[in-house]
Amino acid sequence: MARIVIDIPESKVGFFMELIKNLGIKKVQKLSDEQKSFVDDLQHSLEQVKQHQEGKIKLQSAEDFLNEL
Repeated sequence: MARIVIDIPESKVGFFMELIKNLGIKKVQKLSDEQKSFVDDLQHSLEQVKQHQEGKIKLQSAEDFLNEL
């Protein structure tokens, strides 16, 4: 089984849910605002890691991060 996360405009949610129902998909779960925020933050972090690996940005070391605390 695969899991897919997509963003749908509020105006299209009803149509999308009807489509899902007609396709026979049994389980649909909406993300809470907190979950959406977590996913957005994670995507941003992964993008920063990718940019670091490509040499486009320099990330802060763990030691520097801990010293800021």
